[in-house]
Amino acid sequence: MPRIAGVDIPNDKRIDVALTRIYGIGLYTAQQILGTARIELEVRAGKLSEDEVSRIANIIENDYVVEGQLRRTLQQNIARLRDIRCHRGLRHIRGLPVRGQRTRTNARTRKGPKKTVAGKKSVKEMR
Repeated sequence: MPRIAGVDIPNDKRIDVALTRIYGIGLYTAQQILGTARIELEVRAGKLSEDEVSRIANIIENDYVVEGQLRRTLQQNIARLRDIRCHRGLRHIRGLPVRGQRTRTNARTRKGPKKTVAGKKSVKEMR
């Protein structure tokens, strides 16, 4: 298994698909990287030579923010929003959707499982 940017790349996949295992690299970016490195897209990751792997690793290291550095940057951006208490920061704090989605229905991914609230008892039941 080739190791690029601290991630083991699967041997049996095409190299453009295998590069998407690296956090911050999608299919389009992987194809751009391979074009810069002059490597064909059909090659399997296990068939790459050491020279080709090092070329890919150098391109990623020099031109792209990936893995830990990217995760750290995103967390810092969210922390900044929380600190300045802007609308988006407050939504992050409260665990609600940040980008204007509705919350009356749906939004279960952000809000978590339903928390059932007991209904108000009527006057007749109280007696």
